[in-house]
Amino acid sequence: MLTIDRAILDAIVAHARRDHPDEACGVVAGPAGSDRPVRHIPMDNAARSMTFYEFDSMEQLRVWREMDDRDEEPVVIYHSHTATEAFPSRTDISFAGEPGAHYLLVSTREPDSEEIRSFRIVDGEVTEEPVEVRDGTIESMELMPHGA
Repeated sequence: MLTIDRAILDAIVAHARRDHPDEACGVVAGPAGSDRPVRHIPMDNAARSMTFYEFDSMEQLRVWREMDDRDEEPVVIYHSHTATEAFPSRTDISFAGEPGAHYLLVSTREPDSEEIRSFRIVDGEVTEEPVEVRDGTIESMELMPHGA
């Protein structure tokens, strides 16, 4: 299960809306080994595409080095789909290179709402997981995987 702070999720959705109609992408870093996403890092989509995202290689190198320096790792890797559901494409699956990360997808195809789903992608195998959104209070909202 992905547990994520509402403010971080809101920032991810805002990034996806801002970059629409192109796909948005980024990372949420957390302390190494913690599985806690705490630092939102919006990144540029070097592909500037409505159907594909690609981290800029120089920006990715800088961000990954910064995470190493801070003893962090990519807990969440996110991107948006602008015209399809929030489910990994074949390309997304083939480029998923962080087996310990949660892959969060945000669909912005509907102008007034968004679909948010999280997946684990390991060796080409996709497993959807619930998303628990915490807002700093006792309350939380759990988004269940489709078909659960």
